[in-house]
Amino acid sequence: MANLKDFCAKSTLLGLGLGQLLSLLITSTGFSSSELAKKGINAPTSQSFLNYVLLALVYGGIMLKRRQALKAKWYYYVLLGLVDVEANFLVVKAYQYTSITSVMLLDCWTIPCVLFLTWFFLKTKYRLKNLVGVIICVAGLVLVVFSDVHSADRSSGSNPIKGDLLVIAGATLYGVTNVSEEFFVKSADRVELMAFLGMFGAIISACQISILERNELKSIHWSAGATFPFVGFSLAMFLFYSGVPVLLKISGSTMLNLSLLTSDMWAVLIRIFAYHEKVDWMYYVAFVAVAIGLVVYSGGDNKVDENNGEVADEEAPNQEEDKVGSSKS
Repeated sequence: MANLKDFCAKSTLLGLGLGQLLSLLITSTGFSSSELAKKGINAPTSQSFLNYVLLALVYGGIMLKRRQALKAKWYYYVLLGLVDVEANFLVVKAYQYTSITSVMLLDCWTIPCVLFLTWFFLKTKYRLKNLVGVIICVAGLVLVVFSDVHSADRSSGSNPIKGDLLVIAGATLYGVTNVSEEFFVKSADRVELMAFLGMFGAIISACQISILERNELKSIHWSAGATFPFVGFSLAMFLFYSGVPVLLKISGSTMLNLSLLTSDMWAVLIRIFAYHEKVDWMYYVAFVAVAIGLVVYSGGDNKVDENNGEVADEEAPNQEEDKVGSSKS
């Protein structure tokens, strides 16, 4: 049976706290994107480009100072960078075709993808309480979405089916990215992961920008009002990307995605206190539901997920060398 000491374990509290910090960072990127959209700026790949550059410069500099041999083959990082860039692009692109309600609901597809991929590839075993926590979290998000659904929103979008398919594709790629990062931080090196993700992400983004967003960038009037949210978005994403491997190391990719479910509710609280907007009472119920789900998932007896992570630290470089190209440092 779970007891108070289990729930107050240092790793549990650290995972919960870091998860909400990352959720707040994602919320801030949403507000930055909203400000850019109000100014008619629609360049999602360009927004992410500076984040990748910062990752490459900061963590690449640390790698050069270390002068250590690579713990994973470089071409796996190329694939990871490609998947990460396209996941961001697909989900943002979906807003042009379907409603925000559909995007919010279908983006939850990342969670079952992560559950399956960690079970199949990382051999993570989930206990009943972990699955119950997932269900409570998703139920809370569904509640908050449906509390704000209107008939006009349901029918909005030029091509809802196309938009929904884009979200599902992007959410699936997010799942692949999260699980891949979880493996690399547990079997390779966090700094190496961030450095190569930044470098290859920047290269891939630059190629994509030159093809899809070149004209959009030329038409932007770079005033202070446009530059500040653009830079703010990049800085928030840099901090988010830097914190993700830490949470993956502590609690795994499922906990990461469950924590990010609260980003929409943090946005609601910001609207209440910063913009003095009124919201439905169901938002508060949903927030509590997601919080309870996170505690149920992460608290109590030590999860097999965490134990698996500890084993991976010691054994994965040897056991998975043929599969992912890991090698001893």
